[in-house]
Amino acid sequence: MAQQDMGDLQSQIDEIEALSSIYGDEWCVIDEASRIFCIKISDSSDHPKWTACLQTILPADYPSRAPPLYQINAGWLRGPERMELSNSLEEIYLENAGESILYLWVEKIREFLVEKSLSSDSVEESELRKTMVTEEEEDYDDEEDHIDYSVLKNTDQAHLFVDLLGGEELPEIKHGEPITERRSTFQPHLAMVVTPKQVRLVLDKLYENKKIASATHNIYAYRIHCEDKNTFLQDCEDDGETAAGGRLLHLLQILDVRNVMVVVTRWYGGILLGPDRFKHINNCARSILVQEGFAECSEEETGRGGGKSKKSRGKKTK
Repeated sequence: MAQQDMGDLQSQIDEIEALSSIYGDEWCVIDEASRIFCIKISDSSDHPKWTACLQTILPADYPSRAPPLYQINAGWLRGPERMELSNSLEEIYLENAGESILYLWVEKIREFLVEKSLSSDSVEESELRKTMVTEEEEDYDDEEDHIDYSVLKNTDQAHLFVDLLGGEELPEIKHGEPITERRSTFQPHLAMVVTPKQVRLVLDKLYENKKIASATHNIYAYRIHCEDKNTFLQDCEDDGETAAGGRLLHLLQILDVRNVMVVVTRWYGGILLGPDRFKHINNCARSILVQEGFAECSEEETGRGGGKSKKSRGKKTK
């Protein structure tokens, strides 16, 4: 077994060196000790229209006995498209079990982006992208189409590589109270996550709700604490709301929350909010962090009678 582990490690080293040579600056080492890597993939090197980021963690028994853990970061990739691409990657792994497959995955994603780019002028694609317009482009009546979050269910779902990896549960997703101002509605969601795969599971589950999937923006950020190295695996997504994801991640950093993912859904109501939209996004996020015990109330919130006792950061207390 030790000899096989050494063989896997050498295969990983050889594969990483090859990928770094092939992709240059597009290839990024996030945490070499933890075997966490990322590559930016576009449909065109000159004038890219579609871009995705493939983030991977290489298990100790890859490639001989297990696939890489992965996450595809692309705010536009949702629902059937995400499932189609995930199924394609699963097929590649099954067809090449025991072999190094990251190059095949990268090129499959690139092929997917090129095909999407070629079809982006179709009427169907134009209709799809209407759901991702910025706040200056859409007039959305939230009063007629509001979600009743009290009936959202968080049942387990089958997912890519569950059997191969021994199973990984969908974390419980909490939903906070919506904030509405000038016809724009903001709704926070929170889940405890310890792997990038769980981040993907949470996003996929949220996007099963048609109202969330068709929202103007779904901004998210997460921080996963790697205890053995005392480092963080963290990322964020603006989903068309420029700089909102970075601000949300900064909030998680200054509150020092760990193993938490926060998603803020926004339905634009046709009236520009300017910088106030960032205030509402962070207020939503902070409110659900307080609600679930990952942050303490401010003095102002306590004064309004909404205070909670201080709880340990990064873990839920009973």
